Amino acid sequence: MHPLQCVLQTQRWGPLASVSWLLLRTCRAHSNVPSTACPSLERQQEDGVRKDFSSRLASGPTFQHFLRSASAPQEKPDMEDPPPYLTVDELLGRQRKVYLETYGCQMNVNDTEIAWSILQKSGYLRTRNLQEADVILLVTCSIREKAEQTIWNRLHQLKALKTKRLRSRVPLRIGILGCMAERLKEEILNREKMVDILAGPDAYRDLPRLLAVAESGQQAANVLLSLDETYADVMPVQTSPSATSAFVSIMRGCDNMCSYCIVPFTRGRERSRPVASILEEVRKLSEQGLKEVTLLGQNVNSFRDSSEVQFNNAVSTNLSRGFSTNYKPKQGGLRFAHLLDQVSRVDPEMRIRFTSPHPKDFPDEVLQLIHERDNICKQIHLPAQSGSSRVLEAMRRGYSREAYVELIHHIRESIPGVSLSSDFIAGFCGETEDDHLQTVSLLREVQYNMGFLFAYSMRQKTRAYHRLKDDVPEEVKLRRLEELITVFREEATKANMASVGCTQLVLVEGVSKRSATDLCGRNDGNLKVIFPDVEMEDVNNSEVKVRAQPGDYVLVKITSTSSQTLKGHVLCRTTLKDSSAYC
Repeated sequence: MHPLQCVLQTQRWGPLASVSWLLLRTCRAHSNVPSTACPSLERQQEDGVRKDFSSRLASGPTFQHFLRSASAPQEKPDMEDPPPYLTVDELLGRQRKVYLETYGCQMNVNDTEIAWSILQKSGYLRTRNLQEADVILLVTCSIREKAEQTIWNRLHQLKALKTKRLRSRVPLRIGILGCMAERLKEEILNREKMVDILAGPDAYRDLPRLLAVAESGQQAANVLLSLDETYADVMPVQTSPSATSAFVSIMRGCDNMCSYCIVPFTRGRERSRPVASILEEVRKLSEQGLKEVTLLGQNVNSFRDSSEVQFNNAVSTNLSRGFSTNYKPKQGGLRFAHLLDQVSRVDPEMRIRFTSPHPKDFPDEVLQLIHERDNICKQIHLPAQSGSSRVLEAMRRGYSREAYVELIHHIRESIPGVSLSSDFIAGFCGETEDDHLQTVSLLREVQYNMGFLFAYSMRQKTRAYHRLKDDVPEEVKLRRLEELITVFREEATKANMASVGCTQLVLVEGVSKRSATDLCGRNDGNLKVIFPDVEMEDVNNSEVKVRAQPGDYVLVKITSTSSQTLKGHVLCRTTLKDSSAYC
């Protein structure tokens, strides 16, 4: 068999997006494992299985077969209809243990839960002990070079674990999932021979098949980006049984094409889940007792469910005043305001958050809804990236500094007491000292409660990589970043000081990491609040003293603050509905 064989399988995605590819590399000789003069019966059987697999693969469907089938949309494959080169039994996990590590953003946390849900249904078991794992899967991030270097370093650590694997155990399989698999593809397989599988963000349904292929000793990958995959029918399995909150992915991909961003190339085009499937997931989380849901998407507030034909009218998207897009206006579909309204009605005692939005997608109907609903948190993430209009134009953000500041004022007028957070990039291509100082002045003008600040890291495939020059020296980037962080902390401390003396509703998460005698939780603005673990009254039964548990709402009077944390003393246990009389 050729060292590099492509097996194509039809999907239900239509003529242009209907052919996914599964990259298979032939069995590698394990030169670092000593051979035996008399192989065991088990080893002979394993060799026979590999030969049988290879013969079935070689005699399987041809490339022309799939070209002929591509025009006929089909359902996504499952274990009831395995590919010709695998049996149903080979797709089963047979209780092999999977160890999952997650790196990067909240979307990757949700992707981990989706991947585990798929593997669990295929008969795999979950382990939190790396030493007993049969399969190790890393859910990766590519947003910056440092994120990828973390994975390369981790692979070097895992190499020793794989090399020392006892021959009496099933071979250890290692997989790279997510954005790094999508961006680097075969480079990972060539650079790290110990990696067995790659699965891009839209290929998690293929994990049982990829692992089955890897069992034959071959490398396998599926990194096709889909035009319609949202995993709407996959119920994520919560990775933390004691969690009080959960992430719910409502859309995937991004169409903004900001010049610095790799996301459109690692997660593909925007597509939204049907509203009905989102509401079903939120209802199930409510029934499980969770008290907070965060709606997730790369551009979460551009949500547009076009699955129901009756709502595909000619109404264009309403943008924030003074903002524009890098793509043609999208028409029809159920928008974010409709989804937010419906989700907030599922459980009045469940908090609703959303991230990460784009500033362009904040029409008045969204702001009004946040203001009116008690269970929609009065906290908005508003990524600015820069305070310089010239740099914003180079970034292709679709707004000027002036339009952004006007939106800030409008949001604060519409939602009194709103908490704001933002993202900033230091040292983007062509950024001058004056551009940097404009960003500093924006931080001082807005006074964000939370911030996420990073030095610019150029990524291949992006518009900046092809058209701009990464001309700000690394030491200048780091110096500017430190200055931004310093200013942010100063201003955040000032902003948070306004909370001192106020009573705030806090959702308890658990024991504080720094003190076993304190509890921690988050307020409406998503800031961490620390308070003593003491007995308190319950507003519904003042005669009984209780201690707060994870998932409880408590009222806390704030006594001190920093740029990151609030501290106070607890008043009572309450409900979200009853708290409005005190806050």
